[in-house]
Amino acid sequence: MKNHQHIKTGRILPLQRSELTEHYIYKKLSTVVKGVKNRRVLSQIADDELRHYNVFKSYTGKDVRPSRMKIWFFTLISTLFGLTFGLKLMEKAEKKAGNVYGTLSSSFSELQGIISDEEEHEQALIDLLEEERLKYTGSVVLGLNDALVELMGVLAGLTFALQDSRYVALTGIITGFAAAMSMAASEYLSTKNEAGTKSPFRAAFYTGIAYILTVVVLITPYLVIPSLYAALGTAFAASIVIIAFFNFYISVARDIPFRSRFLEMAGLSLGVAVLSFLAGMVVRIVFGIEG
Repeated sequence: MKNHQHIKTGRILPLQRSELTEHYIYKKLSTVVKGVKNRRVLSQIADDELRHYNVFKSYTGKDVRPSRMKIWFFTLISTLFGLTFGLKLMEKAEKKAGNVYGTLSSSFSELQGIISDEEEHEQALIDLLEEERLKYTGSVVLGLNDALVELMGVLAGLTFALQDSRYVALTGIITGFAAAMSMAASEYLSTKNEAGTKSPFRAAFYTGIAYILTVVVLITPYLVIPSLYAALGTAFAASIVIIAFFNFYISVARDIPFRSRFLEMAGLSLGVAVLSFLAGMVVRIVFGIEG
């Protein structure tokens, strides 16, 4: 019996530490988040997490220290990428803990209450978090997607047609800047004609900035890498990284599948790049451009 209790205690201690860690994360974020309602809800969740910790402590009879690394990490993530992303990323970890709760629930009467609290926390967070950056994710997606697909196609075609890194970079910069301004203007007019709460100016700003930043990332290899085809490969690899990161961000913040969205965007970018590369080959042959 004593050994059985030891096993259960060993399984509970990580959960106990997790609850204390999350208490400090919610408490810290509640002091910096905007909005009275947001602060109140986060403070309530922090208090609940501390209560969960004390429930586990009553069984283990031990004090544990919070994970300072997790507190630092999730606070930093929430600051850099938004409260919604940071906390939902942490909520995903809590769901894994919920699976452990299920295996212990027959032994601990309070665990069903804890599980119920965790579900209420997730719903409260969904109701709570409405950030500007998420409101304009559609505009960012538009800028990123168009830049990745269009510019990768342009760069692939120019790489074979021109056979000169400087000319490819110069043409890419001019094309990319003009396209960014065009996309921003289109998004401004589109948002202005919609019946919504989004600001047309901000929607245009997010679209344009996303496009321009993508242009900078994709053009840079042509300015620093001597080999033309190595620069093209690096630019394509950078586009895949951008697609992966942004789709992961959206999948966490919006609770939507990652794999299908990532494969769709990556496939479009690769397909257009290959077709444009072939088009550049044809143009070079037809016009007799020498390397």
